[in-house]
Amino acid sequence: MKKYQIIAALALIMLLPIATDAQMESSIQKCKTYIVEPFVSDGQYYTVLLNEGDIAEFYATFYGGTIYRLVGYVGTDAGNLAFSVYDQDRNLLFTNRDFENTPYWDFKFENTMDCIIEAEIDSKNITSGIAVLLIGFKQ
Repeated sequence: MKKYQIIAALALIMLLPIATDAQMESSIQKCKTYIVEPFVSDGQYYTVLLNEGDIAEFYATFYGGTIYRLVGYVGTDAGNLAFSVYDQDRNLLFTNRDFENTPYWDFKFENTMDCIIEAEIDSKNITSGIAVLLIGFKQ
């Protein structure tokens, strides 16, 4: 009996990366549907495995005068990821919680700013998943 439990555990461990990659790819594809003309991706995928209650931080520099689009997903449904953008002094600039966790936000800063982006699961549907953020800019 114990031999079968070990084999089952090993099989699960070997399949976990495949399931994780599939989930991340699904979230990336959902994000990409919002990075379309006239927006172009900055070429980076900001990803992290989140459990309910975890908060991930990402850092980004946004250049003055450029129009950006920030897109966030966890899982396959819009609205599962809450994200907030803060300046370096932790002043809240935007949170999608004020807009029913919309998956994207378009914005423009007058001056170049270093920002902190926080992301967390905000859903009754899921308790963990790979969060993906994409940043695009208008050509």
